Order: sequence, then structure tokens, then C-alpha cells
Amino acid sequence: MNELKSSNAVWHNATVTRSRREKLNRHKGAVLWFTGLSGAGKSTLAHTVEERLHQLGCRTYVFDGDNVRHGLCGDLGFTAEDRRENIRRIVEMGKLFVDAGIIAFAAFISPFEKDRQRARERLGADYNEIYCRCSVEVCEQRDIKGLYKRARAGEIKDFTGISSPYEEPKRPELTVDTGTQPLQYCADQVIDLLRGKGIIA
Repeated sequence: MNELKSSNAVWHNATVTRSRREKLNRHKGAVLWFTGLSGAGKSTLAHTVEERLHQLGCRTYVFDGDNVRHGLCGDLGFTAEDRRENIRRIVEMGKLFVDAGIIAFAAFISPFEKDRQRARERLGADYNEIYCRCSVEVCEQRDIKGLYKRARAGEIKDFTGISSPYEEPKRPELTVDTGTQPLQYCADQVIDLLRGKGIIA
């Protein structure tokens, strides 16, 4: 992660602590990091799980790759360097949300193992990597946004799975086969993960 450039910035310790917030929320804070190809169903799965948690009374928020690039990361492109910075910002945002006792969902392609490893190191035990496994062929068949077609035509550079690599996670907390399994079944697996880790009751 980047070094702090401001020597005048001092962390202020709040009297309302993470543990007090979690007690109020009746669940623990965590980051669920959904990674996979464009069209693999990351955002769809994240929002489906969020809806179910919301119905259980949990405090949640989804950081969607496209949404974040409209604001917080609107100044970044898709080069390897920009992707790194994109992930760094999201990790830091996730860390703040976890401190607030919130279950944060990060739905990002995040194609490089090194960047995901940095996220894991920064977030520690709060980081839960969920690999949405779906073949390029299935993602191209879906191609909801028409991005694969444009990438094949050379209109989009550095497109993951076509002109830029995707490095599959080596040891994710959970792998869900979003290319072959029903959405609700995949959501069940994520909920089971949260219960198994004691994040929710």
C-alpha cells in the first residue's frame, strides 16, 4: 500500500469502537471480495446476498466496480497500474466500513493475484475472497454490456480475459460456480460461509 505522504496526519481513536458498533449491529464487520471475469455474476451475486442479509437485519453495502468508477475511482483507467490503485482505494474504503461494523461487498474483476494478496494482507482476517468461477465462453454468451464484442473488435484495450490476463485465485475462502450453478444456490454458499465464520448468527 502507498506510504503516508502527510506527516501531519494523526489517527484519531474514537470512543465508539468497532466492537461496540458490532454489538449494536448484532453481527460482525467483514469484507466479501467477489472476483471473476466480466459477466461472471459478481455484482448480481453480491446484491442477492446483500438483499438476504438486509432481510435478516444486517447492515451492508456493496461496492460495485462500475459504480465506484463513476466517483471515487473516476480518474482511473484500466492499465495494470490504474487497476492496482483502484483496488488500493477500495481496500482502504473497505477497512473503514469494517471498522463501522458493516458487512461490505467488493465486486471487482481484480484480475491480478498480487493485488488481491495486498488486499488480504491489509484487511487481514476481515478479508473473505469469493471466486465467481465462470468460463470466458459463458461470459461472452451473456455479454450484457456488449464489452466482449467490443474487446474482440479491438475497441477496448486491456480487457480481462481477451487482451489482458485473469489470474485465478489460489486459495479463496469460497469458490462458487456462477457459470453453471443457480444464483440462489451460490447465494446459499456465501451465507453458509458467513455463518461458518461467525460473521452472522
